[in-house]
Amino acid sequence: MRVRKLTFAALAVVAGLSLTACQTDDGTMESAPSSASAGSSSDGGSGSGGSDQGAGKDTTAKDSTGENAGDQGAVAGAGSDSGKNGEIGMCLTDELDITATDSTIDGDGEGTVAVELRNGGEQDCTLSAYAGIDLKTNAGTISAERTGQETADSSILKPGESTFFGVTYPLNDTGGSGVRITALVVTPPDETKSFQLEWPGAASLPVTDGSGSPVKVGPMGSAGQGGAN
Repeated sequence: MRVRKLTFAALAVVAGLSLTACQTDDGTMESAPSSASAGSSSDGGSGSGGSDQGAGKDTTAKDSTGENAGDQGAVAGAGSDSGKNGEIGMCLTDELDITATDSTIDGDGEGTVAVELRNGGEQDCTLSAYAGIDLKTNAGTISAERTGQETADSSILKPGESTFFGVTYPLNDTGGSGVRITALVVTPPDETKSFQLEWPGAASLPVTDGSGSPVKVGPMGSAGQGGAN
């Protein structure tokens, strides 16, 4: 009985070894995959294998039409940006037709020039506050000072519409040649590009002692069409 038990035990050991090794043609032993190596393969599936499966799957949300919702969201976002970019912007110098006319009224103690800013573009634009005004003279450039009038809210100019503001200056009634004006330079509000045009007012300014500018500029809308308000 003891011999048979030993024989059965030996057979069990041999059967166990046959699960982990096999004999090759040249008589050497080769290890077979164990349950541990299978576990490593499973780990690889959740890593590289899992990522391959994830890459093969389209995770982009789709709407009822089958189109990518993400793509539609991008289009919607572009529309929102377009809305922001479509807000009415300031009037640029290159889009304005700028003219000036003499609006001095007889009997006034000072001269007045009305400057017109006309929207020559294809879209609405806004103008507000003060423009920059410089007079070129034979004695150098004279920059106008603001009158200090309260400015109105931004005015929207549709294509073809205009707004006006006034430039006032002292009349030269001294009998002398005074300071000869050669050009008017206008810089629209919030702009850095200027526009130069002929000065339509009196030919000269009286000579001053240089304390402050004798030329004043009013805010947008401070002059009406054809003259000062």
